[in-house]
Amino acid sequence: MKISKLSMLPAIIFVLVAFAFTAPTAQAHEVTFGNITLVHPFARASAGPAKMGAAFIGLHNNGSTADRLVSVSVSADVAKKAEIHTHIMEGDVAKMRRVDGGVEVPANGMVMMQPGGLHIMLMRLKAPLEEGENFMLTVTFEKAGEMTIEIPILDVDAGMEMDGGMMNHSTMDMD
Repeated sequence: MKISKLSMLPAIIFVLVAFAFTAPTAQAHEVTFGNITLVHPFARASAGPAKMGAAFIGLHNNGSTADRLVSVSVSADVAKKAEIHTHIMEGDVAKMRRVDGGVEVPANGMVMMQPGGLHIMLMRLKAPLEEGENFMLTVTFEKAGEMTIEIPILDVDAGMEMDGGMMNHSTMDMD
């Protein structure tokens, strides 16, 4: 029995469509623009009806002069606003505070935004951040300019060390 290529077309289309709906979605782990490389961007899924969320990114400056992350923003359908925040300790109480003036990324250096340190605070969420979804975040640097990147939403414990402790904010020279 001879099978024509044309009669195989519906089966081929079915397989391709089925694969498209079951294949995992690739997430960008690094995005470079100008002298800045953004590494491992992610947000945590929000817990229940929380009105706040957080996103995290590594900021690597490949240039010979420092640059500064001066602002972040999200679309109005994600949250009312986004701000750069950090954790500070007041006695035995950890508090989050807005970082005024932006975040300097040293020449040939890196700043990690991660749980327990610098982060992007998403304020007045329009809906819960759901694991497996994505949203767009715009970052603006003093020298490198503005770029919009996709932020994958991971589980609520994303970024926690294996022992359950929080990772600490760090600034590293990359020379």
